[in-house]
Amino acid sequence: MLDPISLGAISAVLGAVGSGMGSEAGRWAWETAGGLVRRVTGREVAAPTTPGGLTEVARLVHDGVLNDPQLARAWTLFAQGVPVRDALPGTFARRAGLPASPRFFTDRQEALKTLDKEATRAFDGRPRLALLHGPEGIGTSTLAIHWGWRQQARFPDGQLYADLRALGSDAALGTLLRQLGLPDEEVPPAAADRADLLRRCLADRRLLLVLDHAQSAGQVRALITSAPGVVTLVVARQPLAGLDALRVPVGPLARKDAVRLLTDLVGKPAIGAARATLPGVLDRCAGSPYALRAAAPRLTAVAPAAITQSPVGDPVPDVPDAVGAAAEDSYRLLSPDAARLYRLAGLYAWPDLDAAAAARAADLAEAEAARLLEELADALLLEHTGSGRYRYRPAVRAHAERVAAATDGIAACSAAVARTVEHYLHLAVGAARAALPESWRVPAGTSPVSYGDRGTAVAALAAEAQNLVQAVRAAEEFRDWDTVVRLCQALWPLQLKAGHHDVLLPALQTGARTADAHFPGSRTAGSLHAQLAHSLTESRRWDEAEPEALAAARDERAAGHTRGHASAVEFLGLLRLRQWRFTEAYDSFEEAARILDGIGPTDEGAADLPRARALLERHRGRALRGLGRRDEARERLERALRFFRDSGEAYNTARTLTDLAETHLDGAESTAALALVDAAIEALGQENAVYHLAHLRILRERCVSVG
Repeated sequence: MLDPISLGAISAVLGAVGSGMGSEAGRWAWETAGGLVRRVTGREVAAPTTPGGLTEVARLVHDGVLNDPQLARAWTLFAQGVPVRDALPGTFARRAGLPASPRFFTDRQEALKTLDKEATRAFDGRPRLALLHGPEGIGTSTLAIHWGWRQQARFPDGQLYADLRALGSDAALGTLLRQLGLPDEEVPPAAADRADLLRRCLADRRLLLVLDHAQSAGQVRALITSAPGVVTLVVARQPLAGLDALRVPVGPLARKDAVRLLTDLVGKPAIGAARATLPGVLDRCAGSPYALRAAAPRLTAVAPAAITQSPVGDPVPDVPDAVGAAAEDSYRLLSPDAARLYRLAGLYAWPDLDAAAAARAADLAEAEAARLLEELADALLLEHTGSGRYRYRPAVRAHAERVAAATDGIAACSAAVARTVEHYLHLAVGAARAALPESWRVPAGTSPVSYGDRGTAVAALAAEAQNLVQAVRAAEEFRDWDTVVRLCQALWPLQLKAGHHDVLLPALQTGARTADAHFPGSRTAGSLHAQLAHSLTESRRWDEAEPEALAAARDERAAGHTRGHASAVEFLGLLRLRQWRFTEAYDSFEEAARILDGIGPTDEGAADLPRARALLERHRGRALRGLGRRDEARERLERALRFFRDSGEAYNTARTLTDLAETHLDGAESTAALALVDAAIEALGQENAVYHLAHLRILRERCVSVG
């Protein structure tokens, strides 16, 4: 058993605490670790943000506890409450995460043999890694998925799948960890911690990992493991420079295999009946499985002469490839309404669309849009993504965009995108106001979209997160600055309640940049800098978060928004708690309290003052605890506790009781701490606070151990 005060054990504990900050309990543990590091070293030590920094802090702790039994016992008791996860429980990954394989699969025998050989070669330290590459519609994804299903027995620990079309590497790491069974609250906030945890989770697994639609080597590098039992298939449209993988090029089907696929799809009688037209179809499809599948329904149902005019009578445009040609042929058989929806909904690269968004793009009733979307999916012009949503293949969307420009004109195309952006704005504002009706951070005004409760509203924002980010980009391109900032403000409940920081950061950066350029020194600018600072903090990008928090305070002060100014300074203090800068954190909370004193009884924010001051008392208590000033910390925390108990705030009551219990434990007052822990558990009652309760149970065990 590893000695808890050995350098390795201390490093492991600090690493586990740092990677566990996705939940509030994890952030508590990090704050406790900072105070304990200060106590052990006798000075304030900056929180580590790199592996090298963590090793240095571990060395300082090791040196401090080595010859001091009291400090060694304090560290050991803390470490015993920190779960150091080497991997996830084995039952979590025993699942198949691959999409369905198509019923008919033709040829690719050489590629399948190559993949078999890579999966079974003697392991020599090199990752078992293959890159399947070929032009869009040629079947690279289908090949990877078909091989994966065929090889289930080789991967008893499961199959993981990530579609990288709209995901950066940080978000993809989170997706894979969730597929392994990790709850959102336990997904590490920092990309490096996610990558490290994924590698550890896969270290002794026999598992397939498929990374589909990769765009660069940098996007996938953090997702690749050298675990001997893991085979990784990367799927891309072209070879990825810098990726050291076995390359498996995927080209067009041979003519005989193309005929076989069509025969599987439509049957021998239909192929025989289409003998005269078959050569032209094969030429136009050029060996593309997608084009062949799209051509199959019309092979004998439509004479070639019928495919000469579009639904509005325009001449056939030039098409650059087989996928574009297939899209053109399918498009010409659509009903006029479906053709119009296809054109207008495809004008912007939305990650996926539901009937409500498509209806706004084409200015239709939602029920009619839903019917037309199914018509487009039947024609293979859209793909089902699940939950009633659809998406375009990139080349198909490019075709829709070209045809829309030629058919509808620039003004109509711009109006369609603007209507879709407006749809997402209404959805976001309605959801934000339902999720946080009391917050002054969410955008003002009404929305035609409403939600019955907070949870439903947050879920709606989460479901549309990637589309909302894209709507911010579209509004920026349209130079619609007001919509940019309102959309970003509406993301606040999602940030606060559900995270999604890795997805939202690009939009928030756009929002803060837009506010500086077009709304400088305003409440809007202050709010957006604060939102960006929050997501950067939760992502452990603290050096980037600090200037954003300072900018938020600057803009709120310039705008004369006293409540917002105090909140920004308070947030700066919370950031500094996370950085273990306890003296500066306390000073920030003191400054925030002085700013609140400037709010008069009839001023904006006056009604919120008692609660705001109680929260600051709690935060000051936390900072004082980190500084080792336990008596003062208890006094501040007890004031906060009285307010939260009197106002009936169960969750904040439990949080403050937990802070008090931790403070008593710091002074080895286990009996008092135990009573506070039990009171916190009781206060939570029916609250859905799984991770807080788990933290309290660990804290209770520490109380009993000390006692």
